[in-house]
Amino acid sequence: MKYFILLLTITLFAFSSVAQKQKVWLDADTGNEMDDLYAIVRLVKASQIDLIGLSSAHYNNPDLLVFEKWNAYDTKGLNTVTESQRLNEQILKALGKMDVAHPLGADRQIGRSWGQQDPRDSPAAQAIIAAVKSLQANEKLDIVTIGAMTNMATALILSPEIKSRIRCFALGAQYNPKTKVWNKNEFNIRNDLNAFDYLLNLEGFDFTVMSLEAAKPLQFKREDTYSRLDEKLEVEKILKDRWREQNPQDDSRVIWDLALVEAYLNPALAQLKTVTTPPENKQRNIRAYIKIDEKALSDDFWKTLKIGSR
Repeated sequence: MKYFILLLTITLFAFSSVAQKQKVWLDADTGNEMDDLYAIVRLVKASQIDLIGLSSAHYNNPDLLVFEKWNAYDTKGLNTVTESQRLNEQILKALGKMDVAHPLGADRQIGRSWGQQDPRDSPAAQAIIAAVKSLQANEKLDIVTIGAMTNMATALILSPEIKSRIRCFALGAQYNPKTKVWNKNEFNIRNDLNAFDYLLNLEGFDFTVMSLEAAKPLQFKREDTYSRLDEKLEVEKILKDRWREQNPQDDSRVIWDLALVEAYLNPALAQLKTVTTPPENKQRNIRAYIKIDEKALSDDFWKTLKIGSR
C-alpha cells in the first residue's frame, strides 16, 4: 500500500510539473506608440502562459523638452509613465483581466545622464521582486520588456539574489548577425542606456534581445488592420482607435512590440542565435533573435485575437 501511495504521489507531482504554466511578466511603455497595445492583447490572450504582471514603463526622451508634440500628445505636462499606466489599466479592464497585477513603473532612467547605476525604485520594481521571491523552487519568471528597461534593471539592483530566477526578453538596439556589430542608437535603449548596459554586464543573467532588424518585417497595413478590427468589440475598438489617434497618416506600421511577444510565444517561428555582447560591455554570451516568420506570426495574432471575442 505504501508503495502505491508513493507511486501516486510521484505521478501527481510529475503531472503538476508538466501542467504548470510558465509565469510571465510584461513591462511596457504603452503610451509611446500604438504597437504596445497589440502586444499586450496578444500576451493576455495567450493560453499557454500565466501572465502575472503588466507594469508601466516611461518613454522619456529629449524631444519632450523641445517640441510641442510627441505623436498625438502635447508634451507640456506629459508624464510618460502615467500615460502608459492609464492605457495598461484601460486594456486590462476591456479584457476583463484587472486581476493581473499592474503596478506603476519608474518615471525616469536609472543613474544619471552621464551614467551610474543608481536604482529608480517604483511599485513595479518592488512587485517584480516580490513575484520572483514567491516562485516555487522549480520555477523561473520570464520578463518581457518592450520599452526602457528601467524597471527590470532596478529590480535586479535592489535585489540581486533574484537574478538566477529570471529570464529576460527585451526589444531594443540594432544587431547585424553577419557583421556581428551592435548599435545602441535606438529609441528604447536611448531612454535608459544605463539600464541596458547594466543588464548586458550582469554576469550569469539570462538575457535575450530582439533587435530592430529582426522585428522590422512584422508590418501591418492600415486599411487591412481597420477591416479586421470589429468596433463593436471594446478591445478591438481600442486597437483601432489607437492607430487612428496616434498614426492616422501611416499606410503601414512596424508592429515592433508584437514581434517580440509573438516570437516569444512561438519559438518555432523565430530564429535565435548565441551572440557576444557589444565590445564596450563585459564580454559574455547572450541570445539574439535574428529572423522571424512574419507571415506566420501575423496570422497567429489575428487568429488569437478572435478567440473568445464573439
